[in-house]
Amino acid sequence: MPALAKGAGGLTEPALRVDPGLLTRFRAAGPKITWRDAPTHPTGKAGKSLRVRIAHLNDEEARIEESGGGRAAVWTVESGPVGALVLLLEIDRRGLPRSLTSLDASVRGDFPHGAIRAQWGGSAGPTSLLLADLVGLARYALA
Repeated sequence: MPALAKGAGGLTEPALRVDPGLLTRFRAAGPKITWRDAPTHPTGKAGKSLRVRIAHLNDEEARIEESGGGRAAVWTVESGPVGALVLLLEIDRRGLPRSLTSLDASVRGDFPHGAIRAQWGGSAGPTSLLLADLVGLARYALA
């Protein structure tokens, strides 16, 4: 499932190979997400450039961590509908990540239900998490 291609004037192809109506609904839900800052987990690395926020939509929340920036960005989101939606919207904006993987809850204590991590930079390669699965999960965030 390809993500967006970026042209001189911005994105030139659909970010996600998704039914156009569903993609429109995902994009319309983006501005409805409310955000608040969240504390970093005590096991977080000191000095690491890390932004932690909570995304809220339709009585559901997800922890979102952003580190790095630009081409080297890494986003880790709570494994759930709102986290999946936030990540899909970022993929829609940035294009395919180099890596898209799921993390077990035992790997990250600050994500007790597991997490999904996207890393940009370099060329897109094989991922352990299919975008179709992410799209299916994000559907549950829509009202």
